Formats: sequence, C-alpha cells, structure tokens
Amino acid sequence: MTMSRTGRDDLDEEAELSGRRVPGRTASGNRPADCGPSTPAAPAAAVPRPGGASGPGRPDPGTPAGIPETGEVRPLVAASWRRSARARVSPDGAARVELDEDELADLRDGHPLAAAMPVVRELMGAYATDGEHLLAVCDAAGRMLWVEGHPATLRKARGMNFVAGARWSEAAAGTNAPGTALAVDRPVQVVAAEHFRHPVRAWTCAAAPVHDPRSGRVLGAIDITGGSRLAHPHSLGFVQAVARAAESQLALLAPAPTTGRASLAALGRDEAVLTLDGRQTRLSRRHSEILVLLAHRPEGIGGEELLTLLYEDESVTPVTLRAELSRLRALLGPELLRSRPYRLADGTDADFAAVDRRLAAGAVSAAAGTYAGPLLPASLAPGVVRLRERLAGRLRAALVDRGDPGLLADWAYSGWGEDDLVVWRALCAAVPAAQLPPVRARLDFLEAELSAGATVLQPPGPHTRR
Repeated sequence: MTMSRTGRDDLDEEAELSGRRVPGRTASGNRPADCGPSTPAAPAAAVPRPGGASGPGRPDPGTPAGIPETGEVRPLVAASWRRSARARVSPDGAARVELDEDELADLRDGHPLAAAMPVVRELMGAYATDGEHLLAVCDAAGRMLWVEGHPATLRKARGMNFVAGARWSEAAAGTNAPGTALAVDRPVQVVAAEHFRHPVRAWTCAAAPVHDPRSGRVLGAIDITGGSRLAHPHSLGFVQAVARAAESQLALLAPAPTTGRASLAALGRDEAVLTLDGRQTRLSRRHSEILVLLAHRPEGIGGEELLTLLYEDESVTPVTLRAELSRLRALLGPELLRSRPYRLADGTDADFAAVDRRLAAGAVSAAAGTYAGPLLPASLAPGVVRLRERLAGRLRAALVDRGDPGLLADWAYSGWGEDDLVVWRALCAAVPAAQLPPVRARLDFLEAELSAGATVLQPPGPHTRR
C-alpha cells in the first residue's frame, strides 16, 4: 500500500472514488470532517450477479490487487447491473464489431465529434500513450469511433473487442464507463470487478458524455481506459475536463445564426443585446425586459398581462406600456415585434432559453457553459425577477446534484456565486484534499458572517446564500 501526497493511502482514495466502505474505516473517513454533515451511506443493494445468481452485490473473487473487497456495490453500479441483466447481456460475451472500415470512415467524417478530436488528442493523447492507457470516443449509440493510445494496450484491448467500430452501449456490452455514462448522462468511472462482463474485469475506465452546445443533446462520450492505475478520482475529473473542453470547442465552431434570425443576449447584463442580420442593438432596460418576457412566451402576451409582468407600480397605465412598445417597434421594425397579442417573430433565439433547454435535456455542463450570469440582474420587473430566480435556482440545484468540482468552482468563484453558501458547501465536499484549504477558508468566513447576522447585500433569490 502506498501513501499519497495528501496523506491518504490508496484504499482511502479508492473508497472516495467509488463510494464504497473500506474495511476498518468509518463510512465518513475519507470525507473532510468539517464540510457539513455527512450523508449516510446507501445500504448494499441486492443485485443480479453477472453470472445469473441474485444476492448481495459483491465483486467476484479474484478482484485485481488494489481494489478492496468490501461486500458492497455502489448504487450506480447496482442499477447498471440490473439494466444489463434486463437487456440479457451475457456476462461472458464480447462486444460486437458492427462497422466495417468504410462504414466507420463515413460515420467519422459526418459526426459532430470529429471537429473536437484535435482538442481531445491534444489533451489526452500523450497521457494515454505515456501511461499505457487508451483514449476512446464513441457516438450516442455507444459505437466506438476512435480508440487510440499505447500500442501494447491496444493489442490487449482487441481481445475484448474494445476497438473502433464495436458497440459498447450498456445494453449491448453491460456495465462499462462509456456505455453507462451514455445511459445515465453523467460522468462515470467503472473499476475492475464493477464491470458486468468477466473479460473486462482486468480494466478500469472513466468516461463523460459530450453534448451539443446548441441543442443540449448527447453526441457521444469520451473515455480513458487502462489498468488499475486509473482507479483514482483524478481520472474521472480528467475525463470530465476533456469533455467540457470538447463542448467548448464545438461551441466555438458552431455556425453563426442564419440571416434573418434574431438572437437575444440577456444573461449577466443589465441591458440586453439584440443581434439581427449581423447588426447588434443595445436595448434600454425597459425594452430589454419586454423582449425577455416575449422571448420566454413565444405564443404572445396580452397587453394587460404584460403590464403586470413589467411594472411593480400598479398605478402605471396601459398608455405608458403602449408608448414603450411603439418606441420598441420603431427601433426593431414590425417584422420582428408583432401585436394582438404582443409577440416576437418566429425563430428568435435567447441565451437564457438555451440554458433552460439544456437543463431540461440533462446537459448540465453545456447549460453551465452558456450561463453568463443572472438574467437582467438589475431588473425589478416582476416577470423578469421570477424568470431570473427560476433559471438560477434550477441551474444551481443541478450543479449541486452533479457534484462536479470544476462546475461548482466556476459558479462559486463567479461574481454571482461568491457568497453562495450552498454551493461553497457542495464544493468543499467535492474538491480533492489538496485543493481543500482555500475552499474551507472561504466557507468558514461565509458561515461566520452568516452566524454573526451580517447584512446580505444582494436581493433575495437563488443567488442569495442561506
């Protein structure tokens, strides 16, 4: 057994990675004791063993060295084993190679992830070769498009058909990192005996899904596969970071909106910017609020309802609203702003709507990458305030639930998240021990300030710490 630089031994780090208990250690022994109350460990689940028998979930005898035999299976793995059994995956089978060379070449050429491969190779190529690992990229159906890395490891992987053209979806190949990551749409690490199929149990893999930056749909997954040296939390964090970099690259390469299509940018700014036919127009605060509300309601809004959504002061008359709309129509033209009811022309995009769509699709990384800050943060219009709080609350809840330290840090160190106690607590629980001290210090400061009854300067809402 070796000791890490953080003072924890390999079993401690493996337990942190897998969520399983190490014999002789408390269930919370791997967690910073002062990051808040620990969550009780989920009980071991009765799962179908890869082999047909049912019983308490246990790794098979003969577990590779360095992987503790705890008598427990992580809930994520147990659920995957059940799905694999329902799909009638053979524990002793091998992945099917479904694509010949011509079919594989055609699929690669036309696949959106081809544009991200230079970034993936730059970030992962040397790491895979030097560490005797493999980098792999599959499509949304689990078909391997690229499998690259150390030559000797490539030869060994051919024995289980971990090759380009083979299908490694969970339903076809059982529990494995890329297939299971696609099944649950979240980053996944699968260690040795957690694999459903016996021939794969000498391997460890970590994978993360990649999403289309515009629609939020899953395009495929990026995977790192190798031996027991990958059984470490850093492997999962690494592949998550590569997947996020791939999504960012795809966003940069995405085509500009087609001519005639309007787009509205209202996140992180008090005055929205409308882009139409390549021309940008900075809107006044009131006009920004009107367009945000109309973009949120493409079916249109009647005059009386729009009045209540815009003005806190109930004494404001419909004449005032009609004057604002008249000025806005003169600025934008009747082709974009229509009436009876008030609405925007079909095909108007909005950045806050894109975040909403990606959250609805489960594309948390893509949603966080699009979120440039609170929606019209200075606006007091009742309808805008509700939209702002709803969007920020949904995104924050998704980030805390995902527990990705990189995504949590992006929020916590932003202007809108620097006092967000909930996110700082989640970040404290998620970061590796080596990165904990500054996070712990900031969390201590916020908690001390809160307990002392310090005044909260920001308006109440999802961004207010509590």
